[in-house]
Amino acid sequence: MVWQIPDYIPMRNLTEPIVTLEGHSKRVGILTWHPTARNILLSAGGDNVIILWNVGTGEALLTLDDLHTDLIYNVCWNHNGSLFVTTCKDKHLRIIDPRQHLVVAERFAPHEGMRPMRAVFTRDGLVFTTGFTRMSQRELGLWDPKNFEEPIALQEMDTSNGVLLPFYDPDSSIVYLCGKGDSSIRYFEITDEAPYVHYLSTYSSKEPQRGMGFMPKRGLDVSKCEIARFFKLHERKCEPIVMTVPRKSDLFQDDLYPDTPGPEPALEADEWLSGKDAEPILVSLRDGYVPVKNRELKVTKKNILDSRPPTGPRRSQSTCDTNFSRSALEELLEELRSLRQTVQAHEKRISDLENKLCQFTNGTD
Repeated sequence: MVWQIPDYIPMRNLTEPIVTLEGHSKRVGILTWHPTARNILLSAGGDNVIILWNVGTGEALLTLDDLHTDLIYNVCWNHNGSLFVTTCKDKHLRIIDPRQHLVVAERFAPHEGMRPMRAVFTRDGLVFTTGFTRMSQRELGLWDPKNFEEPIALQEMDTSNGVLLPFYDPDSSIVYLCGKGDSSIRYFEITDEAPYVHYLSTYSSKEPQRGMGFMPKRGLDVSKCEIARFFKLHERKCEPIVMTVPRKSDLFQDDLYPDTPGPEPALEADEWLSGKDAEPILVSLRDGYVPVKNRELKVTKKNILDSRPPTGPRRSQSTCDTNFSRSALEELLEELRSLRQTVQAHEKRISDLENKLCQFTNGTD
């Protein structure tokens, strides 16, 4: 289900999804948006199937049901969304071109252990992986998909048994490793020089993490030199963890914040499906990111009758069609816009009243 979160803070429950997508026969464990094409969502389920959806029409664009023989552990797009990498319980690492329905590169057992692997694309098209050795030590690796025989780098970490979840920042080429059940976050820089994966530092805390989320770059506070923000899942709460770089100057730090991918898509779904690729549209964070108002998702279900051939002779244009003037149409559209603004104003007023009622109730309690 896909939900539209309104610009204002609602007091009422959101009970209706904007669109429901149905196609998997078992539960869905992985969801990831396409990095450059509008409304394309990838889902992977326990049925070993990957489906690419056009959320704007509610239809499945591509179904990849014969490329994986076992449970899919993770999926990650490359920078322009032309390929994605997957790790699987069958110990295979696959680079997949979804539009060709093709595995373009494959590596069996990049990590020899039986425990789950994870993989992410770097900005240069390399693949960073985490897994386990045969002796159950945690391990990280860096690979070139053009030559999967030998790793660029392979480093043993420790003997903990939590799966290492990689979070990669393409702007700084830093990868953050969060182990499930660990109480620390280790981070490394990926460079062009040996040893290619350089250890930087470790953030430590007292409580172990049950899961971890990663704030997009647009959500960071540039005035405080914040370079990453995590959301650490505890048993009963979610804790934000802020990573900052100490700087004495209050000026904007260009080296910390190069232009970063914004929310606007570079391609329409149909363009991407037809074979086009485009780089992400970048935005500056110099004054902090200000989101665009009313970025609403419009869902337009296709009518199956549209694809059927006409059964009878094509009718000529009626007098009703010709007499419906452009000015009348514009007048109707203007009236619709006015009604929509009125509805939005009422919704905001209702929300404000609910907030006041809630505050009044709490005060009387």
